[in-house]
This record gives sequence, C-alpha cells and structure tokens, in this order.
Amino acid sequence: MDDLDATLLHLLADEPRIGVLEASRRLGVARGTVQARLDKLAAAGVIEGWGPELDPEALGYPVTAFLTLEIRQGAGHVSVARHLARIPEVLEAVTITGAGDMWARVVARSNTDLQRVIDAVLSDAGIVRSSTVIALATQIPYRVLPLMDASVAGPGDG
Repeated sequence: MDDLDATLLHLLADEPRIGVLEASRRLGVARGTVQARLDKLAAAGVIEGWGPELDPEALGYPVTAFLTLEIRQGAGHVSVARHLARIPEVLEAVTITGAGDMWARVVARSNTDLQRVIDAVLSDAGIVRSSTVIALATQIPYRVLPLMDASVAGPGDG
C-alpha cells in the first residue's frame, strides 16, 4: 500500500459513489491505474465490500447494546454463532478473552424491545448467561482510515 492507494481510499470514503473515471481525473492518473489499484486492494482484502453503509437508527432501531455471553462448556462457539446469525438484530459477534466468551452488538426498537432481543439470544441452550450494557451515544464511530494512514506513514512517522 502506498500514498496513491491511501489517497484513493480517502476519496472513496469521502465520496463512496464516485466513479472510477472521476476518481482518476481527481487523482491525476489513468482510469486503468485506478481500476487496477481497486482490484489489487479488493483482492488483498483491504477493501471488504462495496455496499452501502446502513444506519440501524434510521431503519427504526435506535437502541444499541453490547451483550457479554457466557457459553456452556462443550457447547462451542460455532453453534452459538450460528444461532446468533439467525437473529436480525445481532449486528456482530466476536469471541473474546477475559470475562465472558463472546460479545454481541445488538440493536432494538426500544428498551422494551431490547428485552425481546436478549430473550431471543438467550434461547440457545449453549448460552449460560449474559450481561448487557446499553450504549448511550457514539463518541467515535467505527473507523479504519486513521489506522490505514498510520500504516502507510510507518511506525514513528506519525
């Protein structure tokens, strides 16, 4: 990854609907160069997707919560993950170290609706218990561009 890749990714992050031709014009490089860079970044897994980013709140789910799940010994994370994947309000789940075995980010239509979501999560026999933390406000939204900038600059280049 070099400065051109980083500049291209910033441009796409700022204007996700920009076309390859317009990106090439703004960057001052050939259209084929932009397309080749995008193909390379996608093949390397740097670019994970091209779909729109959806806002759960705008879809009617203003409550976000994080569930710490304890999984029954021998139940396995895979079967619990399969169960969670069937619940639309579960946005993501990751296995963790420390207290608990898995974190799940969930959304709900209200605090009352959150109880329904938690009940759906806990309906799997592989989950022993959960604790819930409700998010009040997003202070820093999910982001990767600063990480990319730091990796392109290199350690200590800042």
